[in-house]
This record gives sequence, C-alpha cells and structure tokens, in this order.
Amino acid sequence: MINLGVQERVALLTGGNQGIGAATAFALAVQGVKVFITYKRLEPLAHAAYPDAYDRDRADTAEGVVARIRQAGGVASAAEADLADPETPGRLFDLAEQALGPVEILVNNASGWLADTFAPREADDLGRPLRQVDAASHDHQFAVDTRAPALLIAEFARRHLKRGSTWGRIVGLTSEGRNGFPGEVSYGAAKSAQESYTISAARELGKYGITANMVHPPVTDTGWIKKEDEPMLRGLSPLDHIARPEDVADVVAFLVSEQARCVTAQVIKMS
Repeated sequence: MINLGVQERVALLTGGNQGIGAATAFALAVQGVKVFITYKRLEPLAHAAYPDAYDRDRADTAEGVVARIRQAGGVASAAEADLADPETPGRLFDLAEQALGPVEILVNNASGWLADTFAPREADDLGRPLRQVDAASHDHQFAVDTRAPALLIAEFARRHLKRGSTWGRIVGLTSEGRNGFPGEVSYGAAKSAQESYTISAARELGKYGITANMVHPPVTDTGWIKKEDEPMLRGLSPLDHIARPEDVADVVAFLVSEQARCVTAQVIKMS
C-alpha cells in the first residue's frame, strides 16, 4: 500500500454510513487518518426501481463503518446530523474536535438527492419516480448539496486560520451539473453550485496551505443498480464498466495525500 503521508490527520466526512462515503472513510482510516463520520438515516424510497437492500443501507447508522475501521486498527467516531439545518456545520466541527482533534480534511460527500424535472414525465428511464420542480424540491436539494458544503468550508477555513494551520484539504463529490442533468435538474444545479464554491475556496485559501478539489464519479454501484439495468449503465463509461465505491474512494484519498499537494481547483472526472 502506498503511504499517502496523512497519518494522524483528522477528517470530517459527511454521508458516511454507506456507499462512497463509507468506502472513503475506510480508505482514509487505513492510511492513519482519524475519521469523524456524519450521516443521516433516510426514509425508504420504497419503489421497484431499487433493490430492497439499498433502502436498508440508507436507513442505517454509521456504526458498522466505525466498527470495521476500528477492527482494521483505525480510529473513527460518528454522529447523526441533519445538514439541512444551517446550525449543523459548527456543531459538527465541535463534535469532531472533541472526539479526535482539529479537523484538517473535509470531505463533502453527503447528498440530499431527489429526482425532479421540468418535463411532463412521471418516471425516468430506470423507472424511478419523478416530481415537478417546485420550491420544496429546490430548497431541499440546495440546502444539503450547496448550502451545507459552503458552510462547512467556511467553518473549516475559519478554524484553520484561527489556529494558524498551514495544511488542509477539501474534497467534494459532484455530478454532471455544469452540463445540465435531465431528470435530476435540482440535483445537477446544486452540485454545479457546490463546484463553484469549492473552486473559489481553492483560489482564496491556497495561500493558507489548503487545497480544494471536486471528484466527479462515473456511474457507481452504491447498492442502487439492479441487474437488468447493468448493460445500459455500463455503456455510459468509456471503460465499459460500473465503478465500485472503493474506486471513487481511492481518488478522494489521493487528493488529500501529500502526493497531491500541488493539485487544487480541479474537477477530477472519472470514467
């Protein structure tokens, strides 16, 4: 295993109870990062487009992830949090510092994903229900995918500067927002805005030793893909594959590494 040079660093990672977040928490922990995981148990989507296990994973805590990390010799803690609450970012940094120490790595992974559209459609090509764009769908999506990451970055920067730190990493997860995202229009717009916040952070905070980047994963099976949909989804990748959460986690881990110290203000698009 390549040594990423991040032993004893402290990370705050959102949305870490399953999927890419859980894989990233583990990937960082085995490198010696102490990981504070946040999560929110979600109500079942309960429709035929998803395997039943996906609902169970989304409704779970992060305690299983923490246990796996500790069994591997790593250090981790977790707390449930509602990122739609603007008071949450400050509380999360307080909890992380109390449990593990000052936060030096921020991974904005959580999403309030929903599928909304401007078109008169009731379902997408995978059979997932669609809703019309309205104030509620906009506000829900932007609260979690745009405002929360912005406030977390702001809190990260404030504490970094207050303690005179010279090393920091910010990584966010994004999608196809800059080119529009039919069938998930508010999600795409919110992710595009998060990209802008993160790249702005890279340009403003680089002089203080902070890098900030976004990772754009390919189609990744976090438990939502049914067997019958695999051929179509594989065809979306130049590599003719569906990625695993661990594939994305490896890229996030690289971006927080010493080897990536000169990589900033980038959107890394995976295939």
